[in-house]
Amino acid sequence: MKRESLLNAALMAVLLAVPLVAWVSDEPFLITLATRAVIFAIAGVGLNFALGFGGMVSLGHAVFFGLGGYAMGILAYHAQTYTTLMDWPFALDGTKMMPIIWLVAIAVSSLAALAIGALSLRTTGVYFIMITLAFGQMFYYFAISWPAYGGEDGLSIYVRNEFPGLNTMDPIQYFMVCYVLLSLVLFGVYRAAHSSFGLVLRAARQNEDRVQAVGQAPYRLYLTAFAISGAITGLAGALFADLNRFVSPTMLSWQTSGEIMIFVILGGVGRVFGPVAGAALFILLEHTLGGLSEFWHIYLGAILLGVVLFARGGLYGLLAGREVAHD
Repeated sequence: MKRESLLNAALMAVLLAVPLVAWVSDEPFLITLATRAVIFAIAGVGLNFALGFGGMVSLGHAVFFGLGGYAMGILAYHAQTYTTLMDWPFALDGTKMMPIIWLVAIAVSSLAALAIGALSLRTTGVYFIMITLAFGQMFYYFAISWPAYGGEDGLSIYVRNEFPGLNTMDPIQYFMVCYVLLSLVLFGVYRAAHSSFGLVLRAARQNEDRVQAVGQAPYRLYLTAFAISGAITGLAGALFADLNRFVSPTMLSWQTSGEIMIFVILGGVGRVFGPVAGAALFILLEHTLGGLSEFWHIYLGAILLGVVLFARGGLYGLLAGREVAHD
């Protein structure tokens, strides 16, 4: 446990130090890479809450990532074009304020997760995996056929949205916004994992009959965890779209779901900080191997295969020990 705590602190320190050094060295590209790693880490933490703690293998989490992105894009688009988002039953305008956009992204994603989870959790095993994938493809093709917001070409935003007192167009300031949000998400997930809800959720993952015997409903536990997972992933989607000032159906694709799954597997399933390490490693590999070959995913696949076969606990399993701290 002590070793894992030290590893957590070191990981967050390195994740903060890299962009600060890049800022001093006037290397904005490295700051952007670090920001991508932080945002992907939030998405991975979201999936890990469902997968690592609830045992729900979802291949449709790109839905929530993309919905968060489109929530940002649509609100910002109407704000920059001075058009009304909704006239009935009440007038609703767009906005460029990040806190409001985040709340909308979280609300939309969590509601979508509730609806999708309510249906998907009636199945188990491979059927659950396939139905989440099917929902992902449904939303992906809906976004492609939605011409009002760019369709297949996506939707561009002129300037990054606003946060009170900050210049979000400055890479280091936007990084700090994302870093603070990641820290808050990690704190919240850690507390949830060690709360009575987290304990009962892990118990349901291991033995549903015993949980039912003490008066708990596994279905409701899973659905709550799935909704929380979707909300966190939706927040990451809004941040990612704001980083790029662009949202497209690609954010809803099954490839995006696969990448989020890779973050969790590389870092360590069930480890609170595992997806942070996995996302950072993914960005590092993308940057270094991508410069060697456009087929760098071959090397990523080999590394992933090695982790699955020889390091079942991911990076944290190798560095902090095989036993998951919260178990």
